[in-house]
Amino acid sequence: MAATPLTALPIEQLRRRSSTKWRSYADDVLPLFVAESDFPLAPAITRVLAEAVATGDTGYTPPRHAYQETFAEFHERRFGWKVDPAHVRTTGDVVMGLVEILRGVIAPGDAVVITPPVYPPFYDTVTEAGGTVRSVPLHVTDAGWALDLDGIEAAFRQGAKAMLLCNPHNPTGTVHTREALAALAKLAAQYGAWIVSDEIHAPLVRPGIDYTPFLTASDEAAARGFTVTSASKAYNLAGLKTAAMVTAAREPARILASLPMEVEWRTGLFGVIAGIAAYSEESDAWLDSLLVTLEQNRQIVADGVASMPGAEHRVPDAGYLAWINMQRSHIEGDPSKYLLHNAKVALNSGPTFGPEGERHVRMNFATSPEILHEAFARIAAAL
Repeated sequence: MAATPLTALPIEQLRRRSSTKWRSYADDVLPLFVAESDFPLAPAITRVLAEAVATGDTGYTPPRHAYQETFAEFHERRFGWKVDPAHVRTTGDVVMGLVEILRGVIAPGDAVVITPPVYPPFYDTVTEAGGTVRSVPLHVTDAGWALDLDGIEAAFRQGAKAMLLCNPHNPTGTVHTREALAALAKLAAQYGAWIVSDEIHAPLVRPGIDYTPFLTASDEAAARGFTVTSASKAYNLAGLKTAAMVTAAREPARILASLPMEVEWRTGLFGVIAGIAAYSEESDAWLDSLLVTLEQNRQIVADGVASMPGAEHRVPDAGYLAWINMQRSHIEGDPSKYLLHNAKVALNSGPTFGPEGERHVRMNFATSPEILHEAFARIAAAL
């Protein structure tokens, strides 16, 4: 039986939230920027968190728990990815995991490849780990965005020791093909580089789109790769601070095991409790309903962008973030600032994703159709 759409919470209830999305701007602004969603939690998550509060289960996170096994079961069930639970370690969030793994595979000053336009914290992640950023922008093709494998090879040949991969990609929503990922892994093996893959948006891949976890792309991907991911984007759990660091071969597992114990101690207990509930079969129906709603919202966004003079975008393969190109609009400067001031709609500023994001904005459409329609009405009036 087909899933029914998941209904977002009413805006009056959302404005009672105390998170970044709902506390960064005044009440006359529609916040469609940071990657939080506006839906009720999956019932299993609500139940286990309420039980934890009721019993005062607010202590330290143990080193072994059901999260690893449930994580493995979820990824095999949804993607056919067989994960060894013994090769899963947890930490506070995906960026923490990226930083600590990079520290384990590069020396101070080593170059690390990123592929802008890309999630803004990637820049700081590289420098926090002691590396230097080497930008190899995505190719723009008639079919969408793609990895510039020639550019990445040149960076590896010139000494880059690692790459931060975003799969699915943020902000474009690109799901990289198995062939592209295998080719990337082959380059990493050839030049002795490491691939650290952020796969936080994977549960939100559109129905009908083939998604390949990087570590499954080839034997070379398993040998040269790490995956860092979390339930936080799909299930709106960012504040609970839990992410998984995953390996699929002996040497990456050894590196992961060598990280300081403090990396794992940063894991939030509520994040583990909620993550187990999220990854359980009980929450699959909720996720399926969310995917139905996001698919409907993608059409609203496509229609809305089509009505914006000088704007265009490609429907993303995954996630709930729309990357909108406003280079041909009459707006001078950063469109996000113009729209915040004139339309009272808060979007992410494109240049924060790299120079390739100039005169772009990122819109979060994980909300109700009513809010999206209102946002586009305001934008139309402002333009």
